[in-house]
Amino acid sequence: MTTVPRSQAKKPRLLLLTPPFTQLNTPYPATAYLTGFLQSKGYPVFQADLSIETFLALFSREGLTRFFEEIRATISGGPCGRGEGTMSSDAPTPRARIGKAECSLDAITWALMMEDRYLDTIDPVIRFLQGADPLLATRICSRRYLPEGPRFANLQELDRLFESHGSTDRAKHLASLYLDDLTDLIRATIDPRFGLSRYAEHLAASAGSFDPLHEALKVPSGLIDRMLEGALDRFMREIDPDLVGITVPFPGNLYGGLRAATYIRGRFPEVKVILGGGYVNTELRELDEPRLFDYVDYVTLDAGEAPLLAILNAFDPSDRDTPLCRTFIRHGGRVVYRNTAPERAIPFSETGTPIYRGLPLRRYVSVLEMLNPMHRLWSDGRWNKLTVAHGCYWRKCAFCDVDLDYIQRYEPAPAMLLADRIEALITETGETGFHFVDEAAPPSRLIDLALELLDRGRTISWWGNIRFEESFTPDVCRLLAASGCIAVTGGLEVASDRLLALMEKGIDLVQVARVADAFNRAGILVHAYLMYGFPTETVRETVESLERVRQLFEAGLIQSAFWHRFTATRHSPVGQNPAAYGIKIIGPPPGRFANNDLTHTDPADRDPGRLGPGLAKAIYNYMHGAALKADVRSFFDFPAPKPNVQKRFIQRALRDPASSIDASDSRLIWLGGLPSVRPIRSGRVSLLLPGIEETRAIELASAEAEWLSAVLRESRPRGRKGAPHLRLFEAGDRYPSTSRKGFSSFIKRGDWQSVRAAGLLLI
Repeated sequence: MTTVPRSQAKKPRLLLLTPPFTQLNTPYPATAYLTGFLQSKGYPVFQADLSIETFLALFSREGLTRFFEEIRATISGGPCGRGEGTMSSDAPTPRARIGKAECSLDAITWALMMEDRYLDTIDPVIRFLQGADPLLATRICSRRYLPEGPRFANLQELDRLFESHGSTDRAKHLASLYLDDLTDLIRATIDPRFGLSRYAEHLAASAGSFDPLHEALKVPSGLIDRMLEGALDRFMREIDPDLVGITVPFPGNLYGGLRAATYIRGRFPEVKVILGGGYVNTELRELDEPRLFDYVDYVTLDAGEAPLLAILNAFDPSDRDTPLCRTFIRHGGRVVYRNTAPERAIPFSETGTPIYRGLPLRRYVSVLEMLNPMHRLWSDGRWNKLTVAHGCYWRKCAFCDVDLDYIQRYEPAPAMLLADRIEALITETGETGFHFVDEAAPPSRLIDLALELLDRGRTISWWGNIRFEESFTPDVCRLLAASGCIAVTGGLEVASDRLLALMEKGIDLVQVARVADAFNRAGILVHAYLMYGFPTETVRETVESLERVRQLFEAGLIQSAFWHRFTATRHSPVGQNPAAYGIKIIGPPPGRFANNDLTHTDPADRDPGRLGPGLAKAIYNYMHGAALKADVRSFFDFPAPKPNVQKRFIQRALRDPASSIDASDSRLIWLGGLPSVRPIRSGRVSLLLPGIEETRAIELASAEAEWLSAVLRESRPRGRKGAPHLRLFEAGDRYPSTSRKGFSSFIKRGDWQSVRAAGLLLI
């Protein structure tokens, strides 16, 4: 690589890193946001994604060659690189066909026999998953190209799912199973901590003590560590930074981040290291572990713009009295928290547009482990990441860290600014897909953004997180779909009205069903986040929640879901006032390192952990359209109580729709094309309505048709440039006085309903 030249300004150079392992298909957005902001302030800031770089180094001919050499060295009693070379006794067992017979083989032995096949296929497979060699799909689908290990054992059960999918999707799925086989092999041989979306996560999860991480970092670098370090070394020598900022969004990034920091300490001791990110913000707020600063110089809390700006503004490697913003340092052998700099939280509207320059956008890989059209969005395709608003506009959920900055400080961005950022990202990346990564995108801001996008005629595809609230009316959902919305993810949490009220979600199950139905009727996919084991939740309530979720899937109201176990945290209402939720916190005592997750006793607790496998199995089946009629108790390996839930609970919730009274101050939005009038006979005309799904025609009096045609033309969102939209009462004021009945009578007629169905929205 060519060394990046230093400017004459001699401002400190900052390199921002994302450590392994996060996402394979798209960059995590933290460094892109910080790069955009700090570059706008004139600082030389660079970024690199060690997650994708390490993955590509490992999953290559050269990387797998080194990997197989390590396996053979382990088997022969040689060094394993990490001293953890015991073979996993529960590794999946493939079956090999020999003549007309089949025999079971140890998974590792079989993989070693297929080494050449893996080495010959790995580079082409990665290119295919990067979208660079689409014609390889035919060879992959032949089932004669890839070595097929244990992950392919149950493939026949999924064959019916491919009936409506093309060869590219099938090939992606087969290639993803191939990578999963290799991942299993890595865990079974050289590194049991390995994972493509998390790395050594157990070392960071609930880590009150720093000892496990400290000991792991003392061990000589293993193969994957050396690949991380090789990629890091290239960037360090190319960019020659004064500081390196490492973002740790999840527990599974902490080990990789500190391994990178260890390498920088050893090879580039003059470079200062900054640690921040989501994991730090939630887990290390009470940091009192001096040993962490053997690896890093600064640990920053909350949004990174202001802390980094403070460090850069007063950067002097020899000055220990530098004014800092929300930052821990080690001073005199003790951890000290400093928040004396004039910089404070940067307003969200001033954080700037993310910049992806420096990240290898064309080298990310799309994997397809599940054909569910909603679930695949997380791993298939590259998405530009944006935020509609900082924080959460609800800020009440009992399980959430509502007092922390990333939730508590709610700041939405104006629609025009968001649209400008969208256009800037499209220009930079060439991609028109967007994932809005808000805690919960506010409906009003999504509406404004949708209108702005339609006004500009900008075509994008987007998805994001929402709350299942009544503001998402059928008309609002149709508007969002017209602006490019393809999917939403929302927190249902518990399908129990009692528990929803206890956790202050502000929704109920009937409302969830109606909102999900509105999204689905607009052609928008829906994913539901779920939890079990909430305080006072009984086993019966969990089983009943599963039955209601089954009905949601059966009715086609949700297409995907994920169930996780509740954990009390220090910064949530449950953690701060456990007695109000009927539980008692029993630990752990505050540690010197991470302090967030809490353990508790619950009088209703019946070992909720045993429910997890059954809930996961049920959701897996539902997402594949299977077992939708099965008794939910059949998924558990213990006698579960019979759910006391109406069999048609969801259908009845939809039978009586919410009131759809047209508010007089609603904005009129016409999504269709230009209406056209055709005379029929004296005084009567046919008004053609080119709608968003079909063209309709209604017969009206000439005066009514002229009035309605003008209203629809004026209500089109295209090219308004901020002009206010016509309101319903204003349209009523213009209704022709020659008509025998007034406007209130007209909007009750079938003609009005036909116009509404064709694409006239009331927002």
